[in-house]
Amino acid sequence: MSRIGKKPIALPSNVTLSVDDQNVVTVKGPKGTLTQSVDPDISVAIEEGQIQVTRPTEQKRHKAMHGLYRSLVSNMVQGVSEGFKLDLEVIGVGYKASVANNVLELQLGYSHNVYLAVPSEIKVTAVTEKGQNPKVYLEGSDKQLLGDVAAKIRSLRKVEPYKGKGIRFIGEEVRRKAGKSSSKK
Repeated sequence: MSRIGKKPIALPSNVTLSVDDQNVVTVKGPKGTLTQSVDPDISVAIEEGQIQVTRPTEQKRHKAMHGLYRSLVSNMVQGVSEGFKLDLEVIGVGYKASVANNVLELQLGYSHNVYLAVPSEIKVTAVTEKGQNPKVYLEGSDKQLLGDVAAKIRSLRKVEPYKGKGIRFIGEEVRRKAGKSSSKK
């Protein structure tokens, strides 16, 4: 039983939703426009100011698609109305982050600087305060794209468990390991 799929999605007043004959959902709002192709069996309709996603049968495949597309449409509505934010922290001695023309430049202890071109849909800022670790802030309306960009940035220097150096989300708990200990007799 899909509990997520049955929940209606509240449609804010400044957001418009349209579904064309190929079952492509388009959501427009103050933060931009997003489109998503929906499975032909799943129907999306607006009823009394709320978006309702329905499935034709109780097949396992339809139940899975029901919850999936309801979540995708909900994320689209939230993205174009409020937007999404992800905050990353760069931890390590000599690690630095800066942004110029939507290109993120990172110094991560390699012999060279790492340059990452961020898609134009994502707004990226890097802040370095004295005595603090550099922070990278990502903002955008597309949750999927935002997560992909954050995962790509994190993969440039994964958090290592011994010293905790690397790129992580702010507030993320990293499981630390004890290093070598000398045996004393």
